[in-house]
Amino acid sequence: MPRGVPQPRPTDRFAEMLVAVLSGRRPVHAMLRHSAGQAYDELIRLAEHGPLRTRGARPVVRDIGWFVPREGAIEAFARIGAGDRLRAMAFRLERGRDLRWRCTAVELGGPR
Repeated sequence: MPRGVPQPRPTDRFAEMLVAVLSGRRPVHAMLRHSAGQAYDELIRLAEHGPLRTRGARPVVRDIGWFVPREGAIEAFARIGAGDRLRAMAFRLERGRDLRWRCTAVELGGPR
């Protein structure tokens, strides 16, 4: 990898993956190895309703913020936009013993 090329943060990668699943662009099982605990079950429940599916503009991650409550854990939020609609998504990432990040919780707020 060339020097000076910034690596995407795990929050960025996971926000994009979650939006792809919740908008129906990717199947839920695409998150199977990237999730742990109840997060996968919650994704299945959320994805059944297609909460980010739109007929117009494709949903995009507009902004991401995060908090590190302890080493190896990140609590993040993302603002998801599709046209003039805005949704909020919160998720938690935890780094396992294998040093891979996994989503351990996900919530989606209503439209605004």
